[in-house]
Amino acid sequence: MNLKNNVINGDSPELMEVLRASDLVAATDVAVLITGETGTGKDLLAQRIHSTSRRQDKPFITVNCASLPESLAESLLFGHLQGAFTGANSQRKGFIAEADGGTLLLDEIAEMPAAVQAKLLRFLESGEYQPLGTVDARHANVRLIAATNCRLLDAVEAGKFRHDLYFRLSVVPLELPPLRNRTGDLAQLLIVLSKKLSREHGLQAPGFTPAAIRWMEKYSWPGNIRELRNFIERMMILFNGGEIDVSNLPVEMKPRSPSRAADLFSLPAEGVDLESLEIGLMNQALDISNGNKSRAARLLGLTRDTFLYRLKKYAL
Repeated sequence: MNLKNNVINGDSPELMEVLRASDLVAATDVAVLITGETGTGKDLLAQRIHSTSRRQDKPFITVNCASLPESLAESLLFGHLQGAFTGANSQRKGFIAEADGGTLLLDEIAEMPAAVQAKLLRFLESGEYQPLGTVDARHANVRLIAATNCRLLDAVEAGKFRHDLYFRLSVVPLELPPLRNRTGDLAQLLIVLSKKLSREHGLQAPGFTPAAIRWMEKYSWPGNIRELRNFIERMMILFNGGEIDVSNLPVEMKPRSPSRAADLFSLPAEGVDLESLEIGLMNQALDISNGNKSRAARLLGLTRDTFLYRLKKYAL
């Protein structure tokens, strides 16, 4: 795999903040926890960290923890000797040994079987691991990156993930913003991905009218970059070299008639405390955005300056 071809495109402030942090951490060997919604490019960020680190010429191994069978997870990660268990007909190097000198990405880390978590913690703390069937500890020099699309602390609080392993993995947490919060990146991504897919399929990239782009920028993109790529691919096949207008967009992206305020909120007969309602909505927006004021402002349809003014006004 040529990792240098896996580029994270975009220059929004939200994305650039994460990329700057990733470049700083790439110069070290500390563990990294990458979070973000499905389709935001967590694997690309991990590849970027590896390819800009001093390990760039060494292996980059990716393991999807959700696909590890619980009965084989330890063997697959740490390896085993011949005869270590029923069916072990030959010796096998584990993923950790394969990644020696390089980087190991543990994707969907929240799904790692509980029985393996303690041994992974030992490896993180000492660099030592023990293949099944041997009593001798071995050593590997591996940079570990973990990724998840869920809030890992929830798994910790539910008793499904070790708290000490969580803190060891999240020395440097990096959160990739969803596409809907990447200010101004959509138009650039349309161009970049259209060119890439045009080369892959041998088709002419479609164009997008300004009106279509405006509606696409209002869409929430729950599948993020992966959904955008699939959308462009579909449009390229259906409208080879054509122009995409609002009428050509999928139904979920098309403009809907605006809802009346009465459909969204019914005023009680006894009235409301408007100030308390506003404070409550602002606090909810801050909770949803994990304290990011720019995102919270967008959730409420406010500019950042207006939101900050109201925060100050209510001493929040």
